[in-house]
Amino acid sequence: QVQLVESGGGLVQPGGSLRLSCAASGSFFAVYRMAWYRQAPGKQRELVATILREGRINYADSVKGRFTIWRDTPNNMLYLQMSSLQPADTAVYYCNADVDRDDLWGKGTLVIVSS
Repeated sequence: QVQLVESGGGLVQPGGSLRLSCAASGSFFAVYRMAWYRQAPGKQRELVATILREGRINYADSVKGRFTIWRDTPNNMLYLQMSSLQPADTAVYYCNADVDRDDLWGKGTLVIVSS
């Protein structure tokens, strides 16, 4: 069974930084598109950033210049470096990946930005 497991969430003060990680485990051939989404309390899930297998990257306007997505393709890992965090970034962050053409989701990791 293929799983995506996120880690790295927590409580951080405004202006601080956090790094999220996502590990794909199990038996599979390849991971294609990978992405981070987030869902704030009372809001719909929204796309934060995507990275294709060949490396093309897109960011939501709200995080451009503050967040950086990258992947370690041989080890099936996905990362999100978040800087200059704001209270509006408070959300559960989800890892999403196209694994052997199946759309998979992790269970999420909570990020709270508060003083």
